[in-house]
Amino acid sequence: DPGHGGKDPGNLGTGRYRETEKHIALDISLIFGKYVKEAFPEIEVIYTRTTNKEYPTLIQRTELANKEKADLFISIHCDAFTSPNAFGAGVYVMGMSKLKANMDIAMKENAVIYLEDDYKQNYEGFDPNSPESYIVFSLTQNTHLDQSLQLAEHVEKQFAIRANRKSRGVKQAPFYVISRTNMPSILIECGFLTNPNEEDFLHSEKGKEY
Repeated sequence: DPGHGGKDPGNLGTGRYRETEKHIALDISLIFGKYVKEAFPEIEVIYTRTTNKEYPTLIQRTELANKEKADLFISIHCDAFTSPNAFGAGVYVMGMSKLKANMDIAMKENAVIYLEDDYKQNYEGFDPNSPESYIVFSLTQNTHLDQSLQLAEHVEKQFAIRANRKSRGVKQAPFYVISRTNMPSILIECGFLTNPNEEDFLHSEKGKEY
């Protein structure tokens, strides 16, 4: 699931590049999908979008995964922060977090629903900026949490050891896109586009492959 797309550019990074988060997320997702097909031809890779013109809503992304009875859901994003010094990759699984930083990231990603028409009806009154709206997330029984955590830990180790990246660890946060999937699900923040050095890395072919 390449994050964002279409009229939703995702985060804009430092503004030094024309490409935004939606472009980087798609490039990484397509490279990743190609690697999976080469290593495991029997695995079917299904993308929530394959171009930057497409804008699947959060509901459409989760409904596609559920309809196809996917075994695994992976959402690819790039991070942003007010300080240009923040850097590193992180992996998230569904869960309520008491840490403000984790909640802020989830709220920011969930806020893309404001771009949708009739979002109040589609999301049954869910408001990404309202703490009360997240009560329903705490009631969501994630039957796949153990498997999601296991996968997230593998990904986190690969970032730290194989790719030699700063790993920000495995965290829990109430991202909508991994809260409504009926399978193990993780959301990966590949790095900070607001950090000039990391932005340069993630725009490079080598960076995307790593």
